[in-house]
Amino acid sequence: MSKASMNDTGTGTGTGNDSATGNDTAGRAAADAAEAAEAADAASEAREAREADEAREAQEAGEARALSTAPREEREDTVIGGPTLGIVGWLRWFWRQLTSMRVALILLFLLSLGSIPGSLIPQTGVDEMKVQDFKERHETLAPVYEHLQLFQVYSSVWFSAIYILLFISLIGCIVPRTWQFVGQLRSRPPGAPKRLDRMPAYATWRTTAEPEAAREAALAILKKRRFRAHTVGDAVAAEKGYLREAGNLAFHIALIVMLVAFASGQLFKYEGGKLIVEGDGFSNTLTQYDDFKSGSLFDTDELTPFSFTLDAFTGTYERSGPQLGTPRTFKADIRYSTDATGPEKKSVIEVNKPLKLDGSKVYLIAHGYAPVVSVKDGRGKEVFRGAVPLLPIDNNISSTGAIKVMDGYRDKNGKKDQLGFAAFFVPTYGGKGSGQMFSRFPALDFPVLNIGAYHGSLGVDSGLPQNVYQLNTDKMTAFKDAKGDVLKKTLLPGDSLTLPDGAGSITFEKEVKEWASFQITHEPGNTWALAGAIAAIAGLAGSLFIQRRRVWVRAVRGADGVTVVEMAGLGRSESTRLPEELAELAGTLYSEAPSAPDLAEKTVEGAEK
Repeated sequence: MSKASMNDTGTGTGTGNDSATGNDTAGRAAADAAEAAEAADAASEAREAREADEAREAQEAGEARALSTAPREEREDTVIGGPTLGIVGWLRWFWRQLTSMRVALILLFLLSLGSIPGSLIPQTGVDEMKVQDFKERHETLAPVYEHLQLFQVYSSVWFSAIYILLFISLIGCIVPRTWQFVGQLRSRPPGAPKRLDRMPAYATWRTTAEPEAAREAALAILKKRRFRAHTVGDAVAAEKGYLREAGNLAFHIALIVMLVAFASGQLFKYEGGKLIVEGDGFSNTLTQYDDFKSGSLFDTDELTPFSFTLDAFTGTYERSGPQLGTPRTFKADIRYSTDATGPEKKSVIEVNKPLKLDGSKVYLIAHGYAPVVSVKDGRGKEVFRGAVPLLPIDNNISSTGAIKVMDGYRDKNGKKDQLGFAAFFVPTYGGKGSGQMFSRFPALDFPVLNIGAYHGSLGVDSGLPQNVYQLNTDKMTAFKDAKGDVLKKTLLPGDSLTLPDGAGSITFEKEVKEWASFQITHEPGNTWALAGAIAAIAGLAGSLFIQRRRVWVRAVRGADGVTVVEMAGLGRSESTRLPEELAELAGTLYSEAPSAPDLAEKTVEGAEK
């Protein structure tokens, strides 16, 4: 309404003017209120639109970043007072904890930690003599170790529990991850997010090429670079680096293979030792072993059938220089057969070069000397002749042992008795002039044998096991010399010691044989353990060095009719290689879809957000 008409209408009484003024004020107030309401509605709509857009972008970014195949943990409903879990809920919670990667790593650490006592403390399954010696020297500590099963670590309850829990944990962890990974391999890379410029690596330019042509070129380039790629709407989605998760799974599967291999090796293995003098042989039967141990599931009837004879042992040593006496050659020449009726074959066993026979291995582990001695009784009858193996006690092969005459000996009166001789042998006598017994070189340059003589009961008829290389004199009487001391004599090859009162004599014959100690082992799980170890290393390398990443290429026509190309990359973890790789891809695609002429200077922008 015009201002003039308002004045004409308002002429008259004062009441009429007041009414017109009030109406005008009310109208302006209503208009201001309407404008305020419209502004509030507009602000509310803008806020809601912004929130919706942010939520959508967050969801898209979350989908783009969802590269992990780790199982998602479900959360139980809880209240302020604590978790509301029943028996089934607690079982499910315990299972989720046990099969988590965190617990698997903890159990693996505990298993490694539990192996330390097995390396530092003597084990019953390895050397019972060392265990017994440890118990005698540590009377206070030994019962504690016995209670904690530290003398049999690898068969103890606590070590077996850790072993089994780790096995279950790895299986429970790997199975769901494997199925998820298979599902990802069968699926296609997800479509491009709405805002590619928010990705960690980004590039864009405008080109004269058609959008379809740009997408086809991008698809071909990505496939040539071994990306899994396909077109989704107005963009190409590609993904690469699946071997990262495959390596992770291979590593954990390899751990299971190694655990199974070690377990089967312990259950079905056997190992034993045998000392053989030159000229003697060995047949792989239980009674032939000096010591024998096997797994709990091994059947002794399944021993590998073979036999061999030690023809000769050869050992050479450094003769001069700072390495005087250092071994140079250790080898055993043998003849072996894998069939009782088959022909014998010749072979040489050296240190770390075992003889392999149908899954079993024969290792050369030690050697020493066996002087040949003969013993005659009081009537001059030879009651013993043979090579007596003696055990080395130093690097120059000074050796000790016992010579035992158990049967056939009679004194001058014809009474049955037993003889025992404590023997000390040196291959190269170095105590000439001083009377001391020591060896100055490990080869047989100047062999000397020292003998101490006893008679009485050797204790072999008691039924208790005893060490054949030690002389137990508890029930024996020493032969005495003129001074009343134990009768002893140092013998050169060919010398004899005559026992008093016509009790006979012992002679060091002019021959010293060598002996070799062999270890026969059968460990069926070694091949699988080695394969598992190699696979674990390869899988770990893949999971550490392969980068899993996704790349999107969007090509759309802009408002001015010019095609806009956008490229973005996303990696599972931070990597300097991703921007470089995206820049290389962008450069290759740029050659296929170059910039528009008026935008030649605005080519590929950096590879950073």
